Amino acid sequence: MHPSHSPRLLTFALRVLSAFLRNRGILLAGGVGYNILLSIIPLFALLVVLLSHLVDEGQLLELLAIQAHHLAPAHADLLLDAVRGLIDSRDGVGALGLVVLLLFSSFAFRMLEDALAIIFHAPDIHPPQRSFWVSVLLPYAFMLVLGAALLALSLLASLVSALDAFWQTLFQRPLPLAGLSGPMLNLVSFLGVFALFGAIYKVLPVVRVALGRALVGGFVAALLWEGVRLLLLFYFANLSLVNVVYGSVATLIVVLLSLEVGAIILLLGAQVIAELEHNARLGLPWHIDPRRQPVTRVE
Repeated sequence: MHPSHSPRLLTFALRVLSAFLRNRGILLAGGVGYNILLSIIPLFALLVVLLSHLVDEGQLLELLAIQAHHLAPAHADLLLDAVRGLIDSRDGVGALGLVVLLLFSSFAFRMLEDALAIIFHAPDIHPPQRSFWVSVLLPYAFMLVLGAALLALSLLASLVSALDAFWQTLFQRPLPLAGLSGPMLNLVSFLGVFALFGAIYKVLPVVRVALGRALVGGFVAALLWEGVRLLLLFYFANLSLVNVVYGSVATLIVVLLSLEVGAIILLLGAQVIAELEHNARLGLPWHIDPRRQPVTRVE
C-alpha cells in the first residue's frame, strides 16, 4: 500500500464509524441479532423437514452443525438441540404451526431490511418505494435460496461419500483427499456466508447498489466475521466471566452476543458500501467526505 493511502484509509474508516453511530448502528445490530435468534431455529427446522424428503436427515443436521458453528461459535450445540427437538415434535405442529414457523423464520430478514433502509438512507436521493408484496415475499425468496444451497451441498456430500465407498471397494483404500472433506466443507460454508452477505448488500437495500461493491463488501464482512468468530471461541473458552455473572442463562447471553457481533459486522459493511455509493453519485473520490465539501450553489 502506498504510504499516502494510510491517512485516507484512516479518515474514511473514522467517517464510516461516525456515520454508523449516527445511524444508531449498535442499536440496529441488537435488533437484528435478536431477530436472528428468533428465526434461526424455525428456519433450520423447516429446511431439514422439507429437504429430508430428498436427502438423509442426519446428513442435513451435520451440514447445519457447520453453519451453526459459524453463527454461534461458542454454543452451536444449543441451537442444534433446539432444532432437533422441534424436528422430533413435527407431527404435533400442524398446518397452523407451520405457518407460525414460516412467519418466525422471516423475522431476521425483515428486521435486516429495515436496518439497511436506515443505513442506506441519504438526503440527496429519493429512492422508489418498494412494493408491499416484494417486501413480504423477499424473506421467503432468501429462504428458498438457502434451502437450494443446502440441498446442493447435501447432494455434493452424498456424491463424495459414494465415490469414497466405491473407491475403497475397488482399491481397498480411501479416496485421495477424502481426509480433506471437513476443511472443504468449512471452506464451502465460508463461501456460502460470503455469497449470503453479498446478496443481502445487493438485494435488500431499496437503493441501487453496484454488484462489485456488494461482492467486495460481502467478502470483507465474511472474512472479518471468520476472524471475529475465532476470537470469540477463544474468549468464551478461556477468558469470559459470562457464566459467573449470568449463571443459568449464560448460554443464551453468549449466543445473543455472538449474533449481535455478527450483525454489527454486517451493518458496518453496509455502511462502508453506503458511503462509497454516496461518493459515486456525487462524482467524488472515495476518500473525500461530501459533508465537508464547500457549498458552491444555493438553490
